[in-house]
Amino acid sequence: MESFRFCFLMLTIAILASPALSDLVLSKVDRRIYLTSHIVRISSTMKVENAGSEKESKVLLAFPEQQAKNMAYLIATPHEGKGKGKNPVVALPVEAANPKDMPAALTLYSVSLPKGLAEGDSFTFDVLAVFTHALRPIPEQITQADIQLVLYQDSAHYLSPYAVKVQSLSVKLPDSRIESYTKLENTKIHGSEIKYGPYENIPSFSYSPIAVHFESNLPFAVAHELVREIEISHWGNVQVTEHYKLIHGGAQSKGEFSRLDFQARPNVRGASAFRYLVANLPPRAHSVYYRDEIGNISTSHLRGDSKKTELLIEPRYPMFGGWRTAFTIGYGLPLQDFLFESDGKRFLNITFSSPMVELVIDALIVKVVLPEGSSDISVAAPFPVEQWQETKISHLDIDGRPVVVLKKTNVVPEHNQFFQVYYHFSQLSMLREPLMLISGFFFFFVACIVYMHADISISKSSASYLAKQQWEEVQAVIQQVQNIISRCLTTHDNLEASLRDLSRTGNIQACKAARKAADGLLKELSKELKPLLTFLQSSPSAAQVLPKVEELVAKERELQEKVMVKHSTVVDGYEKKLGARDIENRVALQQQKLTALRQEVDDLLEFIDEI
Repeated sequence: MESFRFCFLMLTIAILASPALSDLVLSKVDRRIYLTSHIVRISSTMKVENAGSEKESKVLLAFPEQQAKNMAYLIATPHEGKGKGKNPVVALPVEAANPKDMPAALTLYSVSLPKGLAEGDSFTFDVLAVFTHALRPIPEQITQADIQLVLYQDSAHYLSPYAVKVQSLSVKLPDSRIESYTKLENTKIHGSEIKYGPYENIPSFSYSPIAVHFESNLPFAVAHELVREIEISHWGNVQVTEHYKLIHGGAQSKGEFSRLDFQARPNVRGASAFRYLVANLPPRAHSVYYRDEIGNISTSHLRGDSKKTELLIEPRYPMFGGWRTAFTIGYGLPLQDFLFESDGKRFLNITFSSPMVELVIDALIVKVVLPEGSSDISVAAPFPVEQWQETKISHLDIDGRPVVVLKKTNVVPEHNQFFQVYYHFSQLSMLREPLMLISGFFFFFVACIVYMHADISISKSSASYLAKQQWEEVQAVIQQVQNIISRCLTTHDNLEASLRDLSRTGNIQACKAARKAADGLLKELSKELKPLLTFLQSSPSAAQVLPKVEELVAKERELQEKVMVKHSTVVDGYEKKLGARDIENRVALQQQKLTALRQEVDDLLEFIDEI
């Protein structure tokens, strides 16, 4: 509030010294400020009269500098009056003006009238000004359970370089819950509407500050950046892809967030958050998707009729003040609804901005991807935009597709107007991709035919074939060696199991029988192993792996000997009727060596298996 009073003081000092610019007089001004959204719209109906002798053809509109910085859209149209038909209205030309002797604290625009006003003539016209970021959250930070209060500041008197005979102002709010508002002479309040005036005979550059502090829990949806890509395919489709970086532009959320409280009482524990957005897509939109970097988001609903297709989307989480999210929306459109021909050129006629309802876009980038081979490109936009061209390489492209890039900042729904992209495209260029596909398949089948009829096998007498065959034989022998070693280890495990049975039952004869069977089996395995080792020693292909195989066999034999020694020691102890503690002490050292040897054998088996 203090900064507002300071700005008002500086503005008052500046405009009091400013003289009237002409003999024009505003005989009646009716202003309506709509605060029913986070986008502020001021609609004014003005009747201007020429009280001088010179003919006047332009009317100046004045805005405080701070307010002008937030102005996103300004249009002036002739006033049609009530009860008249909805005929197309041609906007009056509006351009920035910089007359002399005007204070720097004011920004002025000039409206060109359809015809000059002679002495005593009058003309009534409407002015719509749209502002973004004009509502200031007070307090700036709130908790999950708090409602959102915002402050709007303006003037009860219409700021104009001309004298005003009669003027009135109405401020329309989202609802009747008003925290405070400035009370002046002739101030009335009716539900959610505050009326100031009428005020009569107001001098030029009159400024009477007002402030309205009210509750507004409407979605403060702001797209920090939106990239729209519109790709034209002459095969019948216009593909639109929109990448959003969204933020809740209201009061910043502080404290912890409880989803349980939010789901239980969303209107109380999340009144300031918005849970969904609505996009009005063109009619006959198809193949609609809604996803983010994680994947597809299923919380969306689509319904349509002959006039529009409505897409309701819900972010993955409720959006509180300051929270951000990023997502992508895509859909296809019938080509015949948006692509036309005129004077030998094709042109795309499509809307410029986002289909989202009441969305503020800080930076909007529109990319129109034309078919490869397009030339002589031009753009017709209803408002100034930055423009440049790029190239996009896509599937089956040779030179790439030309891309027309348009950029505009501070975009509001009023900017969602049709614009046109003109280009020349030859019908023969449409045959490029089909011919590429046909040629590709043709050469592919030719290559398959050549491959099927060509003999590219390796000769059985070649050195590479023989080396491969020898290595395969070596691999088979090594596999047999591994199997024999594994069977030996299994026999060792059986001997260990017989010792455990001996300690449990005391049956010495059964233990000796197990020892006898193991001795016979190990001898047979040793016989099977000898010819395999002889083959590996004689094969040049086994030179690399032979040392490890021989080491494996030696370690297994050493392990076998120590297992037999342990077995004999334990059986001898039981025959002498020694205690279990004494027997364990006699074989403790042997057991340590057995464990170490078994680990070495397992490691060698694993190493040889990897080779």
